[in-house]
Amino acid sequence: MSELEYILANSRATETFKAAVRRYFEDGGAERIGVEGYAPRIKVRRLLTHMLSAEPHLPIERIALHARSGCSDFVGRVHVHTTQGPRVYQFTWDCRWRAEQEGWTDCFGLPDQIRAAQEFDWRCFERWEAVSA
Repeated sequence: MSELEYILANSRATETFKAAVRRYFEDGGAERIGVEGYAPRIKVRRLLTHMLSAEPHLPIERIALHARSGCSDFVGRVHVHTTQGPRVYQFTWDCRWRAEQEGWTDCFGLPDQIRAAQEFDWRCFERWEAVSA
């Protein structure tokens, strides 16, 4: 079983949303995953994985994502629509931060963002915080 399938199996998200996540992972499109503006597919995949892992108790039906993507970060807000009502989370995914936490530097003495992104993937969330809907 893949890591994604394990996380989906442990999530109370609706089956329709789980199917949308699988579709997004396959081809980058899914009607229950709204992305405002441009966000790199890999960063949205990381957000989906983290959200499902961090909030397995939520019966998620759909999401709306508002974020900006930098070189080492992905910062924004995700509106999570559940069968129990809306939830909103502010987040920061940051591979530079993770590299600093691990004490990893590259050959120039800078935080090794590439290594952190490769080794930690979706586990580079510096911030995941529920805020008022």
